[in-house]
Amino acid sequence: MTFPDRTCYPVASCNLQDFYNLVDVYLDAVLHPRAMKDPRVLAQEGWHYEVEEQGKPLTFKGVVFNEMKGVYSNPDSLQSRTLLNNLLPDTPYGVDSGGDPKEIPNLTFDYFKGFHERFYHPSNAKFWFYGDDPPARRLELLDEFLTEFERQEVDSAIRTQPLWPEPRRVEHAFAVGKDEDLSKKYMASVSWVLSTDKPDLETSLALEIMNYCLMGTPGAPLRKALTDSGLGSRVTGGGLYEGLAQPTFSVGLKDIRESDAQAVEDLILATMTCVAEEGFDPEAVEAALNRIEFMNRELNTGGFPRGLTLMFSAVNNWNYGKDPFEGLRYDAPIKALREKLVVNKEKVLEGMLKERLLENTHRLTVTSKPSAEEGPRIEQEEKARLEEHQATLSEGDVQALIDATKELKELQEKPDPPEALASVPRLDVADIPKETSKVPTEAGLLGGAEVLRHPLLTSGVVYVDLAFDLRGVPGRLLPLLSLFCRGLREMGTKKSDFVQLQRRVDLATGGVSASPLISSKRGSPDPVAYLIMRGKAMSDKVDNLLDLMAEIATEARWENKERFVQLAREAQAAGRSQLLSAGHAVAGARLGRQLTAAGWANEQVGGLSQYQALGDLMELAEKDWPAVEAQLRELQECVFKRTCVANITADEALLPGVDGPLETFLGRLPEGAATPSVWSPELTRGSEGIIVPSQVNYVGKAANLYNDADYKLHGSAIVTSRLLGTTWLWDKVRVVGGAYGGFCQFDVRSGDFKYLSYRDPNLKQTLDAYDGTAAFLREMEVNADTLAKSVIGTMGDVDKYQLPDAKGFTALVRHLLGETDEMRQELRDQILGTTGDDMRRFAGALEAVRSGAVCVVGGEDAVRGAAEELGLDLRSPLAAPPTGNA
Repeated sequence: MTFPDRTCYPVASCNLQDFYNLVDVYLDAVLHPRAMKDPRVLAQEGWHYEVEEQGKPLTFKGVVFNEMKGVYSNPDSLQSRTLLNNLLPDTPYGVDSGGDPKEIPNLTFDYFKGFHERFYHPSNAKFWFYGDDPPARRLELLDEFLTEFERQEVDSAIRTQPLWPEPRRVEHAFAVGKDEDLSKKYMASVSWVLSTDKPDLETSLALEIMNYCLMGTPGAPLRKALTDSGLGSRVTGGGLYEGLAQPTFSVGLKDIRESDAQAVEDLILATMTCVAEEGFDPEAVEAALNRIEFMNRELNTGGFPRGLTLMFSAVNNWNYGKDPFEGLRYDAPIKALREKLVVNKEKVLEGMLKERLLENTHRLTVTSKPSAEEGPRIEQEEKARLEEHQATLSEGDVQALIDATKELKELQEKPDPPEALASVPRLDVADIPKETSKVPTEAGLLGGAEVLRHPLLTSGVVYVDLAFDLRGVPGRLLPLLSLFCRGLREMGTKKSDFVQLQRRVDLATGGVSASPLISSKRGSPDPVAYLIMRGKAMSDKVDNLLDLMAEIATEARWENKERFVQLAREAQAAGRSQLLSAGHAVAGARLGRQLTAAGWANEQVGGLSQYQALGDLMELAEKDWPAVEAQLRELQECVFKRTCVANITADEALLPGVDGPLETFLGRLPEGAATPSVWSPELTRGSEGIIVPSQVNYVGKAANLYNDADYKLHGSAIVTSRLLGTTWLWDKVRVVGGAYGGFCQFDVRSGDFKYLSYRDPNLKQTLDAYDGTAAFLREMEVNADTLAKSVIGTMGDVDKYQLPDAKGFTALVRHLLGETDEMRQELRDQILGTTGDDMRRFAGALEAVRSGAVCVVGGEDAVRGAAEELGLDLRSPLAAPPTGNA
């Protein structure tokens, strides 16, 4: 994992022997990389000139080269990089650690090798272990690799940035489509370096509290002022960042007019000045303190291993010569801050706001300007550079490049020798547990609702999930659903406006959220759809938590048009960012909408259809707000019924105490069940080309194997899909094709099978690789080692690491989808028993994908150039509407 000033190589496993194997492989790869001996590795993964015939033009190829072209196609990423490079220009942060596509072709093998020898020597490394494995064995593992090295002095200290005596300004351009409306596409941000070094823990926590009070919630004064201004669509910057040698603070707005850039800066400074003079609301300070303390005590890392999260936190100090364990000792500084901020009402945060921000002259204002000429300029600049270099080459030089291109392609096509593959340590399939893991569950009824209780060790935290059936929601309201979920939390209730509501949530709980869950169900054409409200609190605050959740569900306020339009603008901005940075997700959703009712519904709720519906929705809100408000209230009436499913995860002794507050909660909900509303989409097949301003493409192709190939589910399909992602697709789409990613997805619930690529320089070549998959499977020789690795890798996905709250939630989802432990065990047995013949048989099902639908998200020239041959229905979702058409 690459950071601006370090590289981390994390591994984790729930199986001790697998962990040791991974450590062995990673230490070998890091300390003895083939890339240091073979320049062709840099050519493939970094960059190289490519030409296949005399008289043909040179091109740049390389995996990272294409990855970074994709990064630089995203205006948000480009602004962030411009900001960092110019805010800390006299440090390593003054250059792009990922690589500027203009600079990557300047990297020579000798420089690359020398840099690695200097900085990737174990004398410059820090090693971190976490878990219950024997400490002595850890040292033995390290000694096996480190004993061959001699210690050497490595000067890798990160230079700090001297603070400026006066503010600075920077402008830069980013590419947009030639048919986009540029009038409100500018961005402006203001950033500071807060100190000359890393602050101590108490100061760091105080900065976090100040940041949360200032812009950590929709109602925080700086975020609210920027949002309410109407100058732009979405607040950017994220506020405080402490992951570098010096803490920074950044905030801004996107989608503004050029003339409003100064107004954004003025508003930021004026709002900060007002808060510094008038003071933060004492209740907001206490709420922020509670929130940050809850997060530190819970240490909920989601699906990411907790030990690695602690490592990343430690490195934020360790990398700069400070105590790596300081962050774990948060209790005393939090108590000290509570005494100062809550008990004594000291103006610590206001003083910090004045000193670190308002009176700080190390301030940078960045204005980002949209340009329809920028994309063609970058392409022409690259073309001219290649032509200039080619003009210096003799016929012999060109032939040498042709030979090198051929040699590299032959290397890319050549499989690793069996002895090399066999040398990689791995588990045996026999080491994998045969029995599927089960989440302890007690099912019952309470107040008309079904209740699932999970006695798990949660350290005093109670997790509450409430599933409300969405089958009563008319299909026409699905594009509104995501905004409805957000509005529940961010439009206020009858008792509190949205600012006060957020504060009450932070004072009493660890958070409340709402989101849709829509999925296919095995053996059924009908989708399963629920709105899931989730909340968590310490056990003594469960009554407050459920009281707040009931209030949000039954007393949400929908009359605030201005607030709703703000949320819609932010959602639209997020949708635009997804089109530019996650085109593979957009393509996957567009393909899914053609295959199943669940896929159609999901795309309506959160895909391109929803993005396009947002424009019509905002127009309707301005013309006829009561009509939009009526739709929101209709959604509320359709969703919240007493016949929900309640899911409680907590320490066993705490579970009985939840029943009383839960019963009270249920009593506040309307009686009855949702009246089913039939979703009957017309699942029309077709291929699409989605044009966006991008230097790379995202290529997808899909079919439904259950319907199109009459395939009957067998667990071996999951193993085979994983194998394809690490062999055929990896080799053809990434290694040979130069895309940053190429993979496939098989949804066992729906039967959808999708090929997808990520930051891909190709289009037709990638589709040809997809179409060759079935033949590859049929001809593949699967030896015992390859089969075992595929099965073991698949079981790693099946038995993935989960914290207690995630285990409880997973059990809820399985319950809603009707997935029993017996069904899971059958699938597990099939995975563990997969044979080479099973894999080859799957090729027959994949033949259906050859005639499947295609969806490509990419630049105009690439998409239009392939449209006729592929039969693409073209659309430009970012284009301005024709003149005279609202």
